[in-house]
Amino acid sequence: MRMSKLFGTTLRDAPSEVEIASHQLLLRAGFIRPLAPGIYAHLPRAQRVLTRIENIMREEMAAIGGQELKMPLVQPADIGQQGSRLSQMDDVTVRFKDRSDHDMVLAAAFEAAVAHLTRREIQSYRQLPQLLYHIQDKFRDDSRPRAGLIRAREFTTLDSYSLDRDREGLDRQYQAHYEAYFRIFNRCGLPVRAVGADAGRMGGLEAHEYIYLTPGGEETLLFCTQCDYAANRQVAVFRKPDPEVEELQPLEKVATPGASTIAELAAYLGISPAKTAKAIFLMAEVAEDPSPRMVFAVLRGDMTLNETKLSNALSAAGKGNVINLVPATDVEIAAIGASPGYGSPVGIEREKVWVVADDLLLRAPNLVAGANEPGYHLCNTNLGRDYQADIVADIVMAEDGAHCPHCGGRLKAQCGVTVGNIFKLGSCYTDAVGASYLDEAGQPHSILMGSYGIDVGRLMACVAEEHHDSQGLIWPDSITPYPVHLVVLGSKDGSVEKEAETFYQALIKSGLEPLYDDRNERAGVKFNDADLIGIPLRVTISDRSLTGGGFEFKRRTQDERWVMSVDEAIETIKQNIYCGS
Repeated sequence: MRMSKLFGTTLRDAPSEVEIASHQLLLRAGFIRPLAPGIYAHLPRAQRVLTRIENIMREEMAAIGGQELKMPLVQPADIGQQGSRLSQMDDVTVRFKDRSDHDMVLAAAFEAAVAHLTRREIQSYRQLPQLLYHIQDKFRDDSRPRAGLIRAREFTTLDSYSLDRDREGLDRQYQAHYEAYFRIFNRCGLPVRAVGADAGRMGGLEAHEYIYLTPGGEETLLFCTQCDYAANRQVAVFRKPDPEVEELQPLEKVATPGASTIAELAAYLGISPAKTAKAIFLMAEVAEDPSPRMVFAVLRGDMTLNETKLSNALSAAGKGNVINLVPATDVEIAAIGASPGYGSPVGIEREKVWVVADDLLLRAPNLVAGANEPGYHLCNTNLGRDYQADIVADIVMAEDGAHCPHCGGRLKAQCGVTVGNIFKLGSCYTDAVGASYLDEAGQPHSILMGSYGIDVGRLMACVAEEHHDSQGLIWPDSITPYPVHLVVLGSKDGSVEKEAETFYQALIKSGLEPLYDDRNERAGVKFNDADLIGIPLRVTISDRSLTGGGFEFKRRTQDERWVMSVDEAIETIKQNIYCGS
């Protein structure tokens, strides 16, 4: 490709509001251009990178038995009404009516659509297992897109779906994906960690996320410094402290004027926050119930509520599929007999609220809690004696420095970007649409699904975040947009240009289409653009190189330069780059 004809120019500077290196460099190097917040055009050199990534994906999916199909981006709205994920996506799903007044959506996810297709196509155990995948666009109307392709509203994903007759089959396909997805990331040059993730939001049995660790990531991961335990903060567990054993003391109401927070209460009474009980009032929106329900979460005052764990605890206890938790208003809090800032599970109207207590409270005696009266607290409250909980579960956040649940070592918090997810869905989607198969005896059984995904554009952006320096991008050989960057420094008599043109055509014949900088620009401009674009191998043709015996070679990551003869040049390029499709 001649740079004089290439669509998309390089930029001296990125817009000032651009936050992270990958976004800046992909803009400056002419890979992407914004059309609207979170919506990007992939210019030709980006499309070449994405195509290489997608081809790696296809090779790895074929290796584990995948069959490629393509689901439609536009879908009837009622397809998504079954299954647990629609409610999670409702606020980002774009809805419209077609010319026949049918309700339609732009697909934000495809699990429900695949379940519908499965119901129609599979009837017998002889048709199982199956592994389907596609590489398709999605649109989620995210209210806060950021960081370029890291969090875009329109994006392309590899989505694969396993279909099995039993749990053993699902486990096998899950493990096959677990390993195949690692191979995809490794071949693309991206280091990732697989961590336990929240399966509840997909309605599934088990989940892992593939995380690229970077300070600009929105996810927080907890890693043990002494063993291999790792989990997303949403689901990370930790070894909770053992409170001192005490005899239960009688309740005592005390005046605590102006102490409406845990910090103020602890300071006023001269106690540790660990000796207090924190009250958090939330309204739960449940998929099966149009009316929100009050949730009163109680935890030790030195800890932080984990809303994902709370939602999962409610769902596990049969309270329904919790799709959202929002802070309760003062009016809603007062309606159950509690007092904002001085709330307590002692004495509230239980029929109007679900009380969920953290499991540590079973071992934490004599805590100070609110008295449901402004300016007063109750000393020596105890779960089981003074109040009851509808649910007792782990509902608190694991923090940096907490003890590992496996070995007792310290947990370390790090930020990262989720580039892939795998879920054991089980039968939640297939049951919703009646997708089943008949076994050898003619008895019906639910088809078990797995769902597995990688965001292709986010993967490219994370590779750019991982592989760059102060001069620009540094593409791994496996996904570089061009195998070689050919730079010609012109001569007065045109002999250099003639030599470069001959070599350019020879490279194309050899299947090594280069990016050929044939522009009438100064050498400094060409070399700066070559570093910015980041193709791993640069070949320079100039009077100086020809006088020295041929063409000058340089790897993007090295300062060393060497000259090869014209006859050796093509073979040298093949030896120095990855020439896969």
